[in-house]
Amino acid sequence: MYWSELPDLARYSAIGAGCGIGQDAQTAQALKRLLQKTTVLLVLDADALNILAKHPNWFAFLPKNTVLTPHPKEFERLFGRSANDFERNTLQRAKAQELGVFIVLKGANTAIACPDGACWFNSTGNPGMATGGSGDVLTGILTGLLAQGYAPKDACLLGVFLHGLAGDFAASEKSQAGLLARDMPRFLGNAWIALSGV
Repeated sequence: MYWSELPDLARYSAIGAGCGIGQDAQTAQALKRLLQKTTVLLVLDADALNILAKHPNWFAFLPKNTVLTPHPKEFERLFGRSANDFERNTLQRAKAQELGVFIVLKGANTAIACPDGACWFNSTGNPGMATGGSGDVLTGILTGLLAQGYAPKDACLLGVFLHGLAGDFAASEKSQAGLLARDMPRFLGNAWIALSGV
């Protein structure tokens, strides 16, 4: 499986890329063209990040305010190893400022580094969310919020919080051990309702 052609980008108000696209050479070139040609906000995850890590000179093509959503190993492939969490957070914040992007480093207390130097830590979520596909759900939530017109910073903060809260609601019904990525979208409505009451 590979991705070789770009669709008509004028049809989109936001684009999420990377989930399940693979790392074929043609796919890499399609991603490069996307980075160079898009005029809308991007969310890059999974294989899009792995491809970018293999072509560090392509960082220059990242549109401002792009959202990168690496887990710790993807972050390491992108930006190099860190001795500890504190050093990694310093690097995360520096890269967000240098590249003019948002870096959502997934994990316990997901960290959101912003181009202005600010860094936020999320308070929702649970260990059961460390399951395959959970990051894809987050990519969908972030892309959906951007497509609805949320500013990138607001989309990141709100999307990460809602993702974790939906995971908390799902775990309360399914247990953390039994939590699957497909359970989380079912509880997004509950998360929105809970947030509206805050």
